[in-house]
Amino acid sequence: MDTVTSKLTEATRTLTTTFRTLGVHPQICDALDRAGITTPFAIQEMTLSVALAGTDLIGQARTGTGKTLAFGIPVVQRTVAPGDEGYAALPAGKPQALVVAPTRELALQVSNDLKLAGSDRGVRVLTVYGGVGYEPQLEALESGVDVVVGTPGRLLDLANRRALDLSHVRSLVLDEADEMLDLGFLPDVERLLAKTPADRQTMLFSATMPSAIVALARMHMRTPMNIRAESSYENATVPATAQFVYQAHDLDKPEIIGRILQAEGADKIIVFTRTKRQAQRVADDLAERGFATSPLHGDMAQVAREKALTKFRENKLRVLVATDVAARGIDVAGVSHVINHTCPEDDKTYVHRIGRTGRAGATGVAVTFVDWADVTRWKVINKTLDLPFDEPVETYSTSPHLYTDMGIAEGTKGRIVEAAPQPRRERPDRPDRSGERSERSERSGSSRNRNRRRTRNGAPVEGETGDATVAATATAGSEGAAGTPGADDASGEGTSKPRRRRRRRGGSGRSGQGGGSETGAGQGSDGAAAPAATAEA
Repeated sequence: MDTVTSKLTEATRTLTTTFRTLGVHPQICDALDRAGITTPFAIQEMTLSVALAGTDLIGQARTGTGKTLAFGIPVVQRTVAPGDEGYAALPAGKPQALVVAPTRELALQVSNDLKLAGSDRGVRVLTVYGGVGYEPQLEALESGVDVVVGTPGRLLDLANRRALDLSHVRSLVLDEADEMLDLGFLPDVERLLAKTPADRQTMLFSATMPSAIVALARMHMRTPMNIRAESSYENATVPATAQFVYQAHDLDKPEIIGRILQAEGADKIIVFTRTKRQAQRVADDLAERGFATSPLHGDMAQVAREKALTKFRENKLRVLVATDVAARGIDVAGVSHVINHTCPEDDKTYVHRIGRTGRAGATGVAVTFVDWADVTRWKVINKTLDLPFDEPVETYSTSPHLYTDMGIAEGTKGRIVEAAPQPRRERPDRPDRSGERSERSERSGSSRNRNRRRTRNGAPVEGETGDATVAATATAGSEGAAGTPGADDASGEGTSKPRRRRRRRGGSGRSGQGGGSETGAGQGSDGAAAPAATAEA
């Protein structure tokens, strides 16, 4: 592979260099000017003159140095837009450019930049990715698009359905190619490349250049120019980012993060975790401490992920707790700190995580927590990147050097609101309820005890006959002696056959009832019912 390697540092750029002097279309320059983008970065300055000519190229630069517009401007400018000469001769609505990105977030970011650059030219940009319905994407493809930006899986799916026609693609971009290699997308990328014309322009951009990516470039690119701007991978971290590495205990990390959030100059902060469960747990913990926080991980629906990123960009959220799915593609202005809650898996992950801060010439702070079990892994990363943190400093939330390094005011705690009382802890009514239950139990228990003294027929339970008979006789005698009230009670009982029947079948209780009835008959007219009842029995 014939290559020409060019190096250009930020210090050697001339102050008069602008996008207009580099030959960028006036309509694209006007759109960028309205967004405050007038001066190109190093990778953009070196790339534009080559890419606008239609030459294949490999762009390599540190993350956060403007690679998106380095290929985005040539893609938009080489796309034949409505009103351009030859537009009517093109197949109606067929994509002229394809940009492949490894993650949904990066695809959305690239798409937004392309829409910005092509807004005045009327270039139609469509973003396709998984996790959302097919219908809107299919309808957009049917109505016609000029540039398609998407993830490998969904792009290949639409192409296999014949909804996406790649046979007219003139420009193809592989963004963050090393990440696509790490995520296992390389076979899908090769299938997509096979569906595009052989005479297309191919641009490959990446912060790192593994051997598999070099092999891919040799196979699918035609004498590409290799542009390496500002640095090699061995020094891939941004100098404007201050790095700190602490050996911290897992249970103390939320408290440390809470204090860093209140440090001098702290603005938006991204916290990276190793697992989705960790991301959710840390986000919940920080939210409980009073910080506007949201998680961002693969278990969230795509709509929720986009909403979280939008709120983060609009300053409605201050902290984003993310897995490595967000290490690529988050280009948010104002990220002052990046915190690695867990040690990164390797040096490439570390580079891309901390690359979310210190972007576009701004300064930033990167803090990495290393658990005791990850010390060896960190030493490998440290040696590979030639960093001066071979022995992480043991750090706690009360360590004086933490306050000094981060610019935290004395007396700061990792919480800005008091802990809200949990519903389970509110138990003032429980004794009263238990007392009510006890009282009900006593009442129901006494009722059950009364029922046990008689059978269903009303006969006394065995062993209690004498007591029941005496009680029944005494009651009947007293009621009969009372006169009219006794007669009323007898009459009331007489109207209910079950009670009268139970009382009569009680054995010796019959004589007591008869005596009571005769007495009642002599004292009140209602007592006449008693002899009839006795004769019936």
